[in-house]
Amino acid sequence: MNEAHSIGSDIGLKMGVAAESESNDNIPLLLTQSAYPLKRTGTVWTAVAHIVTGVIGSGVLSLPWSTAQLGWLAGPFSILLIASTTLFSSFLLCNTYRHPHPEYGPNRSASYLDVVHLHLGISNGRLSGLLVSISLYGFAIAFVITTAISLRTIQNSFCYHNKGPEAACESVDAYYMLLFGAIQIVLSQIPNFHNIKWLSVVAAIMSFTYSFIGMGLSIAQIIEKGHAEGSIGGISTSNGAEKLWLVSQALGDISFSYPFSTILMEIQDTLKSPPPENQTMKKASVIAVSVTTFLYLSCGGAGYAAFGDNTPGNLLTGFVSSKSYWLVNFANACIVVHLVGSYQVYSQPLFGTVENWFRFRFPDSEFVNHTYILKLPLLPAFELNFLSLSFRTAYVASTTVIAMIFPYFNQILGVLGSIIFWPLTIYFPVEIYLSQSSTVSWTTKWVLLRTFSFFGFLFGLFTLIGCIKGIVTEKIS
Repeated sequence: MNEAHSIGSDIGLKMGVAAESESNDNIPLLLTQSAYPLKRTGTVWTAVAHIVTGVIGSGVLSLPWSTAQLGWLAGPFSILLIASTTLFSSFLLCNTYRHPHPEYGPNRSASYLDVVHLHLGISNGRLSGLLVSISLYGFAIAFVITTAISLRTIQNSFCYHNKGPEAACESVDAYYMLLFGAIQIVLSQIPNFHNIKWLSVVAAIMSFTYSFIGMGLSIAQIIEKGHAEGSIGGISTSNGAEKLWLVSQALGDISFSYPFSTILMEIQDTLKSPPPENQTMKKASVIAVSVTTFLYLSCGGAGYAAFGDNTPGNLLTGFVSSKSYWLVNFANACIVVHLVGSYQVYSQPLFGTVENWFRFRFPDSEFVNHTYILKLPLLPAFELNFLSLSFRTAYVASTTVIAMIFPYFNQILGVLGSIIFWPLTIYFPVEIYLSQSSTVSWTTKWVLLRTFSFFGFLFGLFTLIGCIKGIVTEKIS
């Protein structure tokens, strides 16, 4: 049996299973499988590109500020600890991609919703689906806002250097948001996650570029000063409570710069087999987290060493008045290109979930299910589905409009990230592993995993309180 036919049969089976799921909580609600045969061609390097694109965002430029709050000892240690936690959690999760079906043999769980529903029941599946959807949608809005900020920074930089520091160079972010939204409407017509590996590769290259630019500028400033700034205890404050909240926010920034659990199953579903997908995914996770950790340690350390107690919230803003402003502008341009790819990496899983729910609910609808092949002059043929065209256009439009209405949504995203960090990154992976492995209660493994989950909960609660306190403080000031 060839691969295309095998996948098509597998999908047909899952559609049948999904139809039964309403009456049986032990069968997965598989809404994220494609209704069309898929040829999985992903490798360890395409998976690394997807992970790096999803994990390394412009948030890496805030890590010097986080390191400054924690100091030379606790800062790097926190990055290494959270990296290890993320990697361990990803190992637990990727082992659940394939599961033996009592009648049909090994089956696939192509999304977070699938695997939670399979092992923990329909209620937990729906809860995880809600949390994942909130997370993906929130990130999409944040990408629109961050892109506008980078484009505005570029325009203002050229304006100030051409007309002088006193020139009126204010620009309207809404125009940049509309431009970004228009680009995403076009890119969102890419059929599915399997077709965006080229975009992830480009975005990953951009993330390395602006990270190394920020790092290089910091090192150059250290050399120019002749010494490194910073201290073991980090930035000192006269108020112990204020220091505690700043530490909380710093740990939150670091932890939310790592997890990729919300898109891990979709990435793993792109991988070809053999070798087994979980082996490839583990290898890709090790490579991606190692590379990410190196960049985070280097960028965070170099930025703190360059600015010390005056470390800015965004590393690049510390160099806007330098002679290398053109290099800073190029780094901001790389951020924009990276966020174009990140938007798709985080949105394609949500597109797949919603559209396949419609396909299962309305199997006879031509609007929902029929795909047209269009061929325009000088362009390759492409698929057009009216459901995808209308839903994805509306989705991009909604994220753009919300970003325009609430341009400070990034602050709210910190709270949302705190809420979903523990359940999606720690709790569900641990519970799924315990269920799949039939681990006996109160054994050493059971106690260690439960302890890991408990401390993850306390950590998430601590960072949540810090993020809320940060928003309240900023609003008051």
